[in-house]
Amino acid sequence: MNRLDGTVSVVTGGGRGIGRQIALTQAEEGAAVAVLARSAAEIEETAAQITASGGRALAVPVDLVQLGAVEEAMARIEAELGPIQTLVNNHGAFRAFGPIWEVDPEVWWQDVEINLRGTFHACRAALPAMRARGAGRVVNMVGGGTGNSFPAGSGYASSKAAIMRFTECLNDTLTPEGLRAFAVDPGLVRTAMTELQLDTPEGQAHLPGIREMFDSGEDVPPTLAAAVIADIAAGRFDPLHGRLLRGADDRDAVEAEMTEIAEDDRRALRFSGL
Repeated sequence: MNRLDGTVSVVTGGGRGIGRQIALTQAEEGAAVAVLARSAAEIEETAAQITASGGRALAVPVDLVQLGAVEEAMARIEAELGPIQTLVNNHGAFRAFGPIWEVDPEVWWQDVEINLRGTFHACRAALPAMRARGAGRVVNMVGGGTGNSFPAGSGYASSKAAIMRFTECLNDTLTPEGLRAFAVDPGLVRTAMTELQLDTPEGQAHLPGIREMFDSGEDVPPTLAAAVIADIAAGRFDPLHGRLLRGADDRDAVEAEMTEIAEDDRRALRFSGL
């Protein structure tokens, strides 16, 4: 008996990297998995890996910036796989590197729109059915710049800080109805996104620290974030709803401290020093 048997998970940005690993891990735990992204070929490959291992999967190509398309995707998932229990908003964009007077304003805004608006749309489309059932969990991915300044990645950082606050607002709205929302920071993972930072002239010029961190051995495997999210989907970290978990966390230690973390109001986006 697997922890997520009989459940349905939706993973956005599930065609590669961290998202693919999240989808595979959800399936290994027993969930039927819907994999969403704009690239049909990539999500079909993820779905094929799941079905080849005996799982159930559905690849749904969708542009998360288009609300109508997202609503249609969620309706299709409910019709073909069943009620959604877990929504993982893993999609992301980070292409605007450098100070704001150098970056292309359209590219900067696209980072924000894909990350933040895409998360909003996925939640808005999936939550009515979850609310009607009085059960469900949402996981929103955050990252660099969520809780600190990131001058050469201001669009990405602004969107991720906003997603953290959105997660808190969402959670506080949903908790009375039996639903929960969480934020997860996967850490520095070598993905197509980080390769873009390493290989482009703009990334090399404005984000040299990324190369330095990889060269020093900092490279968090995507399996860690996937394991945290599987724990969240299974209810292990329910006392920390509305808060941040990290791929690099010692999950046993976090579980042992959950009461204290909540009482001390840690792992949240708050003003400090006031």
